[in-house]
Parts: sequence; structure tokens; C-alpha cells
Amino acid sequence: MSAAAATHRLFRMDEMETLRRDRRLDPQLIRQLRNGLLKKFEPDDVVRERFPASDAVQLHALKLFQRMDSEIDGATKLLFETDSGLLIESVILRIASGRTTLCVSSQIGCAAACDFCATGKMGIAKNLATEEILDQVVQAGQILRAENRRLSNIVFMGMGEPLHNEANVTEAIQLLTAPDHFARSPSTVLVSTVGVPAAMLRLANAFPRLNLALSLHSADQATRETIIPLGKKASLTQLHDTIQEIQTIQDREFMIEYLMLRGVNDSAEDAKRLIDWIGDLRVHVNLIPYNTIEASPHLQASPRPTIESFADLLKASGLKTTVRYSLGHDIEAACGQLIRQENRQRAMQARRAAAEGDSHVGFLDVRQVIDGLES
Repeated sequence: MSAAAATHRLFRMDEMETLRRDRRLDPQLIRQLRNGLLKKFEPDDVVRERFPASDAVQLHALKLFQRMDSEIDGATKLLFETDSGLLIESVILRIASGRTTLCVSSQIGCAAACDFCATGKMGIAKNLATEEILDQVVQAGQILRAENRRLSNIVFMGMGEPLHNEANVTEAIQLLTAPDHFARSPSTVLVSTVGVPAAMLRLANAFPRLNLALSLHSADQATRETIIPLGKKASLTQLHDTIQEIQTIQDREFMIEYLMLRGVNDSAEDAKRLIDWIGDLRVHVNLIPYNTIEASPHLQASPRPTIESFADLLKASGLKTTVRYSLGHDIEAACGQLIRQENRQRAMQARRAAAEGDSHVGFLDVRQVIDGLES
């Protein structure tokens, strides 16, 4: 039986329990299956060979559509096809120190529509299911195992705003950290958001050891709203107060992400505003080089000397600051360069087919937008 025909999804405990009862399986067999795939990232054929009812289990929720490996650094871009027929991306980053990080997507597209991000220009925003989020981890883990590497960190910094898919992202983190599933430490997982205060607090309360990051990009309200339209929903004062409250829950640094844009947010005055906004918050500032995208030709990357000068001002004020280096530029895997054109074409094809009355098209309604956004 194919994976598509299998009716019991590995990440659905009720479905797996139904299978166990129907086939009268020893519970230990279910545990072995999960341990092999989710903790050890063993190949599919190995875990299926040990499981007597493998014909009835759907191990994967995604189909690997394409793999692209950088020729200049240790990045790999994985394009996955969802049941809706649209594509998402995950990126494996192999750091020179030997550690590996996986950047996962939480949505197809993104409703945040940040001016600097190709994903936000897609015109689609659809939540990924929990199993679609987790299968990115499984398939990337299997790739790394084949290289005798281990997955060090998981960051929700791919396509989508994770806190616009709060329920599924929360469930995914619960399973990533559950002893009977992935058994990962919450400290190896990071969730990045453009700023959804109530959801940020709920996540901090649910996972006190989870790493959280705010994509700030400007400490000037008007500038931030220009590059992050969703910035209108939460003021800088509200975001500061939210982080302050989170730090009464979590005994850890909060990460501030700051994309360096020439002439937009990279002046000495911008640095002073950022220092003043942070105040006494315990944070780590990441300064991120910008990767230009075709859809926003008016935005340019800050020159490297400008970034270094900006960093020096922050460090002189006592702020822990890191200037990041971009990986995967040659395969468009770097931040802000996630897939856009392919999904727009597929969405248009789906609309045309629907208009022509083709009931056999395997696409969901790509015009569906996410609900539950904070008003």
C-alpha cells in the first residue's frame, strides 16, 4: 500500500492507537517505530521492515519535490509538495563549527507581507498541518543521518508567520519535545515572529525553555510599519512590554532580529533608537545582511562597513550583538528568498481549472487566507 493510501498518520495518536487495537499490536512496536524514525531518523525501509503493519502507516505528510545543494557553503534547500499541490521550503544549514540548523516553514505563503520578504509577496497564506511541519524535520533528519551528522537546532524562520498558525505550531513543538516522539530539548528550538503579543505570551508560558525571537528591523514605529505592515497591529511599546513580561516567565535571553537595509534603518540614529528601545531587556541582537529580491527593488543591503559600525555602537552600549553571515545565496535559500513564482503559477493553474469546471484538480482553494489574526 502506498503512503497516500495508508490511513493511519504517525503523528496522530488516536489513529495509531486505532491501528494498534485493530491489528492487536504490542505497544512496544509503536514505540520502536517512533524511536527509529523520530529520534534516530532511520531510513523508511528500515523502520518499515521492523513494523508488521507498515502498510497501514503514513510515515510522511510531504513529498520531496526537489533538493538543491549550495556549491559555496553548507546549505541545502528542500522543496516539499503538500497535499494541496503547493510547495514549501525547508533549509538545512551546515555551520562550519559542525552544528546543523534546520529552518522550517509553518505556512504556505505569509499574510504578514513584509516588504523585504519574497514569501510575503506570494499572495497566498495557508496554514500547514502539524504533520506537515514535523515531516520537514523527519526528512531533513534522514538526510543528515546519511551524512553522519546530527540535527542540532530547529528554527521556525521559514515560510509563514508561525504565530498565525499558533495551534499547529504549538502542537508541533509539543511533539518535538515529547519523550515518546522526538524528545528534543526546548532549548534547541527557536520560534521567530514579527510580533503577535498574546500568542508570544502563550508560547512562553507553555514552553519556558523555548527560544523566542522578534523580527524587529526598526525601533521607529513609522519605519517599522512601512517594512512590516503587520507592525500596525502591535506598537513598539506593546512589544517591549510583552518581552519584558516574557522574561519574568523565561530565564533566558530574548533574540532580536534586525535586517540591515541601506538608508532605511542602518544609521547611527537608528542604532541609538534601538538601544533606547531595548533599555533593560536581556536580549541578543542579530544583525542580518539583506538579500535583495526582485519584488522589492527599492530595498538594498547595507554595506558591510555600515553593518560593522552599527554593531560597534550596539556593543559599546553593552548589548550582546552578532553580525550574521548569509548562507545558501546561490540556491536562493537565504532569508527572504523562499519560493514564490512556482506557487503563484500553480495557484493560477488551479483557479483556471476550477473556472473550467475540472473537478479532478488536486488543489485546495489557494485563495483561502488564514483566520484568527489579532484585530
